[in-house]
Amino acid sequence: MTKKRFFHDITDWTTIIFGSLIYAVAVSCFTAPNNIAQGGLTGVSIMLNFVFNTPIGITTMIMNIPLLIWGLVENGKSYLAKTVVAIVVSSVAIDVISSFTTGYHGEKLLAAMFGGILSGCGLGLIFYRGGSTGGVDIVAQNIHKHLPFLSVGKLILLADALIIFATIPVYGGIESAMYTSISIFLSVKVIDTVTKGFARDNGKLMFIITSKYAEITKEIIENVERSVTVIDGKGGYTGDDKKVVLCALRPRQVYKVRRIAENIDRMSFIVVTDAENIMGKGFRNR
Repeated sequence: MTKKRFFHDITDWTTIIFGSLIYAVAVSCFTAPNNIAQGGLTGVSIMLNFVFNTPIGITTMIMNIPLLIWGLVENGKSYLAKTVVAIVVSSVAIDVISSFTTGYHGEKLLAAMFGGILSGCGLGLIFYRGGSTGGVDIVAQNIHKHLPFLSVGKLILLADALIIFATIPVYGGIESAMYTSISIFLSVKVIDTVTKGFARDNGKLMFIITSKYAEITKEIIENVERSVTVIDGKGGYTGDDKKVVLCALRPRQVYKVRRIAENIDRMSFIVVTDAENIMGKGFRNR
């Protein structure tokens, strides 16, 4: 178990760091040099860089500090660890890369497209291993926690829309707003591809056989925001009564649920299988 956990942790950190570097390349080589903003606080930092020539990475990191403190109060240390690493690595990498390259200055549409695709790849890898880039993500998740009727996705979409409109007065025209829209749209699509797969209705089906089903169910509902079904079962060899926790998940959520089950009950028996057609709340509507 110790070796397995060590391997998972190494994979987590390596993937998050790699994703942060890809995201930094997208910002420093494609979007920022062409006056194309990103979503979230990075987009704000790109516009501040244009107006005041402030470093994008350091500015992003500074703006994230109060939000990280808020996230620490609301969600605890474990939630923030991977987010802090992603913020620090991506912010430092953006400024380092920008210091020795002027980036791509060719066709703006290509810059918007490649910036969106690369940032989506980077963010997708970060999200897939349980991290985030802070900023709007923390705000949206904390607001949703207190106001459940406001979904995280809608809050992030609202923040991105405000950034798109802000580019108009900052850059003095609608062109940058249009390119920013293209970049953010492609980024979101690539994030979905990396974290969810290509189909809207695909996912994973997880069976967790455990004696600590109540604690596991509570954690899944509160921290992964997925519903579960608890089924009565009986061990074929022992004859003992068991509970089976059944949960339909997006691929990116499997890791989170598996870690929850392993942390609460190391003796739990977990089966994960593909589900090609899931219909209902949280997946494709009927």
